[in-house]
Amino acid sequence: MNAQPDLAALLCSRLCHDLVSPVAAFGNGLELLEHENDPAMRDSCTQLLAQSARVAADKLTFFRYAFGAAGSSVQEMPVAEMRELITALAASGRDVALDWGIAAETLPGPAAKLLLNMAAIGLDTLVRGGVLAIAAERRGSEVEIAIRAEGARIAMDRDIGRALDGTLPPHQLSARTAPAALVRQLAQAHGGTVQQAQGDGVLVMGATIGASTEVPADDWADD
Repeated sequence: MNAQPDLAALLCSRLCHDLVSPVAAFGNGLELLEHENDPAMRDSCTQLLAQSARVAADKLTFFRYAFGAAGSSVQEMPVAEMRELITALAASGRDVALDWGIAAETLPGPAAKLLLNMAAIGLDTLVRGGVLAIAAERRGSEVEIAIRAEGARIAMDRDIGRALDGTLPPHQLSARTAPAALVRQLAQAHGGTVQQAQGDGVLVMGATIGASTEVPADDWADD
């Protein structure tokens, strides 16, 4: 079946997948708290609840900008806010250090959305931790973005790379590859390009995007 995929639905599936773990942990913590009388154990349950709630909230906030209309409607997004979103997302997973290399105070909304999604893809590849370097530079009417993930092991799904390159057939898109497809669609909609290359323990992604803040009418992620 070669029907055009509903990218918004696939992105929703990806969001739900990422929220299952912290929400389930929250439920488990409530169940333990209900039947536990030992003060030390109740304190541990309370800490589990607080951690799970924080992780879920951080992911919801991140994906609200990365996938949703919030990331497309802003004309300029503060770089400091993007850094907070990515830092929180990185802290909720594996041991990843961020190397931040953006001098600008703001980026156009579409460029910010592109950067957030590329950063999330980079974080996912660092299955044993490592360093995620993030850089962006405004050059006239364009923004150039570079993401470098480096660690003991880089786990990059072949289909995610194909979605970034534009060689993955649309009918083969899934919740796993939807963010990469969104990256390419965003760049193309604003006259930009996307590249990616992998080496031993290294993944590099680069993108250019026009600085126009207009949101294309066919932006799938905001359907």
